[in-house]
Amino acid sequence: MISYKPFQKMLIDINLKKQDVIKMAGISNATMAKLNTNEYVSLEVIDKLCNALDCQPGDIMEYVPDKE
Repeated sequence: MISYKPFQKMLIDINLKKQDVIKMAGISNATMAKLNTNEYVSLEVIDKLCNALDCQPGDIMEYVPDKE
């Protein structure tokens, strides 16, 4: 599974509100909700976030193996 915990942590670390990121990156509230619940988002969204936050994909997401 892909986790967006690093994204959440980044927002806290740089003191940025989710609504600010929505405006900066040009993403929807629904997309932000998906990020909050670790749902699938497109690479286009990842590209927009990385551009707005000046970061790499690995800075905002991580792979977490499924527990079996």
